[in-house]
Amino acid sequence: MPIILPDLPYSYDALEPFIDARTVEVHHAKHHRAYVEKTNAALQGTGWEEKSIEDIIAHLDQLPEEKRMAVRNNGGGVLNHNIYWTIMGPAGAPEPSGELKKAIDSTFGDFATFRSQFTQAALTQFGSGWAW
Repeated sequence: MPIILPDLPYSYDALEPFIDARTVEVHHAKHHRAYVEKTNAALQGTGWEEKSIEDIIAHLDQLPEEKRMAVRNNGGGVLNHNIYWTIMGPAGAPEPSGELKKAIDSTFGDFATFRSQFTQAALTQFGSGWAW
């Protein structure tokens, strides 16, 4: 089965006022869809058409060399968006808890320091500023 555009786990307006409905719609219905379509096109004839995007990206070095760049760029966009939609939600917590909080506190000292360093990493990232 080719890679498919997943449904969002919430409505386009569910993230307002942080992200407006139109922005969510454009990112899902246009950008994410384009990554899916371009990845499927790049995979045609490679024998990788039935693999998951996670498996494809994890084994990128096994794809035909002439396909790798297109699959890396577009397949990476698919995977990033798949993660993006599932780590956000309308009932999100203002700060992490449990094991994630412990790991952040252990590494950064506190959530405010983590947030500051993470924001700086995103703002200085070439491209669209994705950091994770």
